[in-house]
Amino acid sequence: MDTRPDTRRHDIDALRIIAFGLLILYHTGMVYVADWGYHIKSPYTAEWLQLPMLFMNRWRMDLIFLLSGVATAFLLRNNTAWRFVRQRSWRLLLPLTFGMLVVVPVQPYVQGVSNGLVAPGFGQFLLDYYSGHAWPAGAFDGWEHGFTWNHLWYIAYLWCYSLLLPLLRPLLDRLQALVDRLRSWSLLALPALPLLFYCWALKRDYPETHALLDDWYNHAMYFSIFVYGYWLGRSATLWAELLRLRKPAVAAALLLFGAYYAMLTWVPENPPEWMLLLAWLLRSLYVWCMLAAILGWAYALLNKPFAWLRWGKESVYPWYVLHQSLIILIAYWLLPYHLGPLLEPLLVIGGTVLGCWLLNDGLLRRVACLRACFGLAPLRRSLPAGRCAGQEAATA
Repeated sequence: MDTRPDTRRHDIDALRIIAFGLLILYHTGMVYVADWGYHIKSPYTAEWLQLPMLFMNRWRMDLIFLLSGVATAFLLRNNTAWRFVRQRSWRLLLPLTFGMLVVVPVQPYVQGVSNGLVAPGFGQFLLDYYSGHAWPAGAFDGWEHGFTWNHLWYIAYLWCYSLLLPLLRPLLDRLQALVDRLRSWSLLALPALPLLFYCWALKRDYPETHALLDDWYNHAMYFSIFVYGYWLGRSATLWAELLRLRKPAVAAALLLFGAYYAMLTWVPENPPEWMLLLAWLLRSLYVWCMLAAILGWAYALLNKPFAWLRWGKESVYPWYVLHQSLIILIAYWLLPYHLGPLLEPLLVIGGTVLGCWLLNDGLLRRVACLRACFGLAPLRRSLPAGRCAGQEAATA
């Protein structure tokens, strides 16, 4: 019996917009959180930011890959594998390439100048950057390769997972019946066990790099979450259970995070194996319970055709591509003015939101070639250039 949901899931669209919107807050927070490395740091760093940043850090990208898996299930429903791969490749690889060449370079430039290892002058930097210049060690993230994709690593990973999933689809579809049987606390606990295994087996030997080829811990985590999303996208029964469990899920997530955070403060520098395993267990359970809570509450509250969804669905991908470069550039411009720990971050956030809106609505959505470079569908001939074509972006 096919239990896949057939109606339009407005909550998935809304949650995807919210999840990517949180990246603006999170990456702005990275400029100001104490003791966490980033491409540029303000002198107004604060230790208190570590708690809310840690709370979000453990599941923010998992949520995005989970939603990408749900969307992939929807896209594969009426597509052949070849058509799906062709469409995803076009709508992911072109924005990735364009972003790396045009949008991202300001980030290594600012980082290199801030580190005192790159000479000021963006024009000369671009000439060196595009010509394969050998950079000083530690000049910027990715200096050893001569270039970087920085925050656009997600697009590269999503493309790889999108190629893998059609190959594994027969196996995953056979496992669907087993997954659909998860109920109550088994749904809140069993999906966390593979995440615990990856922490124990891979985390120490393969620290996070976002460099694709050597990032096996991240691949195990994110691809598994991506597959979870695929199963969710094919199952109405799982969504009904997540809806029912939304209150215990959020309570469990908060309790687990409290226990996990307490352990982090107690763990010695070289903890025994049992202590590491306990911390990883709490972390894995927290991540999955938090994801389950978010999905359940979104299904309850956001599955409505809000007026802002049409604009948001098309705008979220360009905003994602643009936002980190704008954060870093605006912070770089503002730091010399010493505006204080309140005004400066407010201006960084406000300037980033304003910049994304002006570039997206004033330019990117109106120019056909730029639409393609930012993963947007072509404009329909019947619509004026400034209006949404009603088609979804590549990371839907």
